[in-house]
Amino acid sequence: MVVWENMRIFAERMQTGDKMDTNDMALLSGSQTDGMEEDEIKYPLSNQTFEKIITDRKVYVDKTELVYRMTHNYDYVFLSRPRRFGKSLLCSTLASYFRGDRELFKGLAIEKLEKEWKRYPVIHLSLASVKGNTIPEIDESISNRLKEIEREFGLQRESNGHGERLRDIILQCHEQYGEKVVIILDEYDAPLLNVLHEPEKLDEVRQTMRKLYSPLKESDPHLKFLFITGISKFSQLSIFSEINNLKVISMLPEFATICGFTQQEVEDNFQYGIRRMAKRQELTVDEVVDRLRHTYDGYHFSAKAPGVYNPYSIVNAMSDGEFKNYWYSTGTPTFLVNMLKKFGTSISDINGSEAAEDEFDAPTENMQSVLPLFYQSGYITIKDYQKESGVYTLGFPNKEVRTGLMNSLYPNYVSQNPFGKASNIWKISEGFLNHDVELSMATLQAFLAGIPYQDSRFDENHWTQMLYVVFSLLGIHVESQVRTAKGRIDVVVKTKDDIYVMEVKLDRPAKEALEQIDDKGYLVPYTLDGRRLTKIGMSFSTEERTVTEWRINS
Repeated sequence: MVVWENMRIFAERMQTGDKMDTNDMALLSGSQTDGMEEDEIKYPLSNQTFEKIITDRKVYVDKTELVYRMTHNYDYVFLSRPRRFGKSLLCSTLASYFRGDRELFKGLAIEKLEKEWKRYPVIHLSLASVKGNTIPEIDESISNRLKEIEREFGLQRESNGHGERLRDIILQCHEQYGEKVVIILDEYDAPLLNVLHEPEKLDEVRQTMRKLYSPLKESDPHLKFLFITGISKFSQLSIFSEINNLKVISMLPEFATICGFTQQEVEDNFQYGIRRMAKRQELTVDEVVDRLRHTYDGYHFSAKAPGVYNPYSIVNAMSDGEFKNYWYSTGTPTFLVNMLKKFGTSISDINGSEAAEDEFDAPTENMQSVLPLFYQSGYITIKDYQKESGVYTLGFPNKEVRTGLMNSLYPNYVSQNPFGKASNIWKISEGFLNHDVELSMATLQAFLAGIPYQDSRFDENHWTQMLYVVFSLLGIHVESQVRTAKGRIDVVVKTKDDIYVMEVKLDRPAKEALEQIDDKGYLVPYTLDGRRLTKIGMSFSTEERTVTEWRINS
């Protein structure tokens, strides 16, 4: 793992025979020195190429050992990862590697592993920015990308169809360069995802994309390596049904960290940024590390693999010295909200859901629930795995994703722009954190009473889900519909010192809710926890559309 700027300097010194002093060794390990200005460290903030990151001496987390292993074990590879997770940088790294740009890899792991450094013609086709929802628009966009590749290799266009043009490019490159061709197909599913919720358009776009990908199988004799990335798997494409020996590495433990940063990689490569953030936020280094982990870590792409940070978020956090929702702010998951409605799924059912692998990593067209879309899009991840049953537990990876998603769901339970949302939510949170439950409940009552509701469904489940969303925004642990031996607890809120067990009743006395907690022994699972236990019975009114009564018993 390297900060490239330092490694370049030391490699040059080693070649000239210069000795390294103690300050040099400290820099090599990534530690802070008095002579280094923290503001001099540069981070790759946009979708930059591997070559640009290295030549501009920006921070690069070394993944080249995994690149070497992947390219020497498989010929055709598919990798699925959420958006903004480093797929394009990985593609760019592969392109530089197969082009034989050895100088760019100086000081990285692969420099010692690779002995040949042969140059291959590399066809790098990214569909990430293919625009348009109509076939003519998509056709034009793809045609322009093929034109750029033809121009790059000085090839003559001999066919009109996308598939035929791609086939001709492969054949001509093999003939012209005398080496088999490497194809890197980035975000292969982007055009399909744009029309995912329009069945008629989806079928049309699928047919178009199938024509583009169809030459890949017949081009086998001319291919050295094929690498495909995307977010989801569309089974009804020639890629998955016709390409021989396509290896899907998305959930293989040995490649689980090929995109994203492990805890050790963050601490090794971002020490300067962490120290800078500590100064800016007036926190200790350990406090910053802990908060970074809580906010951005927690993605697991295999049952037995370390968690990884979202790379987009951590790089931006290091650059700004702030804890913000960077990844979540780059996309609005309206389609996820629509899918929850389509399948009649409560958001509280997503966090902590259990499923076999083929249920949450299923092809997009065959979805029987919202789990595949939520998992493949990065909104939930693997939290646990039971080897005996083959069942995975899924949940939100971190605070950034949880609070961002709840903010998107919030209007479905209250209103689009409720005035004073932030300050009221803070008061509710403050009450729970300080064990001032009366403050929390009174604030919640006034807050909800002033909101113009948009949903005509006012059953107990609606209110329970509304509480789950609101409490999730507090930044503290919340669970809904918690199973016990005698029933289900509506809401459980946990803080450092307290556990609050809540039961909701609609148009019925709060006393009944409190009695149900006692009758069904809802506190029993938490009696050995050590934290203070508090029972809260709540009554919601369909007429007043807010909580009208509550009872608290500690």
